[in-house]
Amino acid sequence: MSTKPDLKTAMQQLLVEVKATLPLYEPATFVCGITNTDCQGCPKKLLEMVDAEVSFWEHAIKNGRIPKFDELRRFGKLCLSVKRSLIRNKILAAD
Repeated sequence: MSTKPDLKTAMQQLLVEVKATLPLYEPATFVCGITNTDCQGCPKKLLEMVDAEVSFWEHAIKNGRIPKFDELRRFGKLCLSVKRSLIRNKILAAD
């Protein structure tokens, strides 16, 4: 039986998964306006919000801050919601 990771390790694993799954730095996702008239939630703004959280947590963990469980849960929930929105907007393929 494997043990659960501590909060710091869990957040680091979540950060790696988010950066691998979401198209945070792809130029096509930062287009907004006339070409994306049927968007449901602005993908550009959502990805900027996730990118800000990723940057914050990478910096915070590097400086020795350990996230609380609620912060880990909130960040995971945010990323899941953004992923669902990207699937609705046909930026990501459904799993």
